[in-house]
Amino acid sequence: MTKIVFSIAIALLAAGPAFATCKSDATDKKLAGAALNSFMKKCESDAKAKCEADSTAKKLAGAAKTSHNKKCTEDAVGN
Repeated sequence: MTKIVFSIAIALLAAGPAFATCKSDATDKKLAGAALNSFMKKCESDAKAKCEADSTAKKLAGAAKTSHNKKCTEDAVGN
């Protein structure tokens, strides 16, 4: 039983994070300077749009929507 649990733990650690962030993508692509700024701006814009759509789908409003959008965007960008 412990061998199975240990194997699963190793597999999860090897897989890395469940999702990539804008910062990790930029690092993987070895971007710098203007290319980095452009990539980050577009990635953040895409993240905001995705988070806004998610808030709408969850029917959030007011402070809950603002909080959700902020946290969602920060998680996607990698702040």
